[in-house]
Amino acid sequence: MFDILSDTLLDGLKLLPFLFITYLVMEYIEHKTSQRTEQVMKKSGKWGPVLGGMLGIMPQCGFSTAASNLYAGRIITLGTLIAVFLSTSDEMLPILVSEQVNPVTIIRILVLKAVIGIIAGLLIDFLIRSRRGYKKEELRIEHLCDHQHCHCGEGKIMKSALSHTLQIFIFIIIITFVLNFAIGFAGEEQMAAVISNKPVLGPVISSLIGLIPNCASSVVLTQLYLEGVLGAGAMIAGLLSGSGIGLLVLYRVNDNIKENVKITLVLYIVGLVFGILIEGIGVML
Repeated sequence: MFDILSDTLLDGLKLLPFLFITYLVMEYIEHKTSQRTEQVMKKSGKWGPVLGGMLGIMPQCGFSTAASNLYAGRIITLGTLIAVFLSTSDEMLPILVSEQVNPVTIIRILVLKAVIGIIAGLLIDFLIRSRRGYKKEELRIEHLCDHQHCHCGEGKIMKSALSHTLQIFIFIIIITFVLNFAIGFAGEEQMAAVISNKPVLGPVISSLIGLIPNCASSVVLTQLYLEGVLGAGAMIAGLLSGSGIGLLVLYRVNDNIKENVKITLVLYIVGLVFGILIEGIGVML
């Protein structure tokens, strides 16, 4: 137990400076570009899913929440919202960067999520346009980033970066400890075999984990992948269905509950299908 605890703390402390630098850069980018990207999304029209998929991979605080608000006001299309949700990387990117994962691997994951999001978004918008049109509704659009208590719009970049770093650092310590304990007790190969040798079970479980409206889901999935417990397909399945707290905000600001449930099912199904495909054909990231 002492060895597990010491290894966990040591691994976490090694990540701390990389996490802080990554979040500092991310906060600076968001502070400079968040309003600009929102305006671009508003004017994107039928190309919204393309822009949504590309912008969604940038882990900006509150970006998926802003997309939820924009959709609630029908300022962006359903396809654009889905593209943003599917491509959103949440805490995956800073963890991969802090773990010094091969940059090529990181780019492949981001591009894959963006491409899937764009394809799904364009298809959804095409199907909707072929049946009916949208009614534009005037609705006040506002960021709900305060749900993450990061005060992103206040210009306190250093404070916000430090807050994010400490929150995720605690998550990583807890999750790493649980993983190290489980692996030490059951064995890494045995744990991996339960999921990785079953190309359907892994994506099924991961897609459900991804739907949890909290950054913890992306932390768990990424850490499990880095530990070798999850395969690439299972990780991608969970990261596709996960949208940070964007889905939670959608349920708050969009009054159509049935529509929200359908959107949730779409995210789960898309994540599950592509996760199974990636696991089945043995794609290496």
